[in-house]
Amino acid sequence: MAKYFGTDGIRGRVGIELSNSLAFKVGQSLKSVLNTNKLVIGMDTRESSSELMYSLSSGAQSLGIDVMIAGIVSTPMISHYSKQKKISGVMITASHNPFTDNGIKVFNNGNKLSEKEELAIEEFIDNNYKFNVAKIGKTFSGEEVFDLYADLIESIDLVESDLRIGFDSANGANYLVSLGVLRELCKDYIQIGNVPDGKNINEGVGSTHLESIIKLVKDNNLDLGFSFDGDGDRILVIDKDLKVIDGDLLIYIIAVYLKDRDLLNKDTVVLTSMSNLGIIKAFERKGIKVVLTDVGDKYVLEELNKNEYSIGGENSGHIILRDFINTGDGVLVGAYLLKILDETQKSLKELTSDIKMWPQKMVNIRTFNKEILNDKRVIEIIKEVKKIFGQDGKVLVRASGTEPLVRVTLSCETESDLDKYMDLIVSTINLIKEEV
Repeated sequence: MAKYFGTDGIRGRVGIELSNSLAFKVGQSLKSVLNTNKLVIGMDTRESSSELMYSLSSGAQSLGIDVMIAGIVSTPMISHYSKQKKISGVMITASHNPFTDNGIKVFNNGNKLSEKEELAIEEFIDNNYKFNVAKIGKTFSGEEVFDLYADLIESIDLVESDLRIGFDSANGANYLVSLGVLRELCKDYIQIGNVPDGKNINEGVGSTHLESIIKLVKDNNLDLGFSFDGDGDRILVIDKDLKVIDGDLLIYIIAVYLKDRDLLNKDTVVLTSMSNLGIIKAFERKGIKVVLTDVGDKYVLEELNKNEYSIGGENSGHIILRDFINTGDGVLVGAYLLKILDETQKSLKELTSDIKMWPQKMVNIRTFNKEILNDKRVIEIIKEVKKIFGQDGKVLVRASGTEPLVRVTLSCETESDLDKYMDLIVSTINLIKEEV
């Protein structure tokens, strides 16, 4: 079991689970664990990000690692630079979490770390190694990170869109790059969530607060709206009818487009266990196979790389276009979607018209005691509901790897059964939570 790493790097409350000392040790660990000589570091807009960034940089430099400081950039920009330059990369971010949290995402040659690498960094952190330093690493400015990402976007061969676009940058890491890309692709655009102050990241904006982009689309009669998360690796879309186009639907639109042009490798997509059963059946009707992984985009990427598939992701909006980049990228997916809409001359409604989504609901139960899931009563009630659903439903109860939450996700054919059995599981967990 990992001590510091969750499903998406190290994440926690600043000064409690995540300290400058911890960041310093992570920086030092990269020398021996990843054999790193050069490192690129980026950060989001949280008030704690710069201090953590310099602590991690100091740790790396103390063992002779040269560090490029990229400043405020998105997670995919760091991943892409790390891949292209074949170096290590670190993003200081807690993604969609509130500003009081922060985190450390580590990349090696563009890929998130393996479990073995994560455990090696944890072992390094806890053993308090002492060093005699022969050489201090240098620091460099990171403008090249922007240039390399611009080359990536240009490689998609995009055209200017006539659609009226709104986009919400969550007061986060991609508030600059999203503007830089989308103003080149759209004649008519409106940006919100673009005034970060260190504390307002994800506050009432971004992909966890879709009410902001929905209001923008509605009030301005826009054709569609993009909503990003705090570090820029997720996107959710709102169409002109104010319908939410989630990650599952976006993967469907892109995969069908690729298959129609013989660009979908092995006619297969990668989804997670959170994906809606309706989308899986829609893929089957299109002759597209679906591989399911555990929740977490690193598991999606492992499957994509292992079998060289073209696309995969999560319904939360993490979508990996593997032919271009090794992580989710909200701006890239948004730009690619504009390309599809232009080439097909179809609306989002038309592109998803043959999908019938099954009723699905997720309830988050806040608790720091995730051991509740090992209680015999919880195990038995989950087993009972799974037996009732059989092959015609889904039951997924798991501890969040990024927040102090237990997530309960259910899906079945009828709304009434969904509500009934969701209440049964949630009430059982809440009862045990009160006892502890």
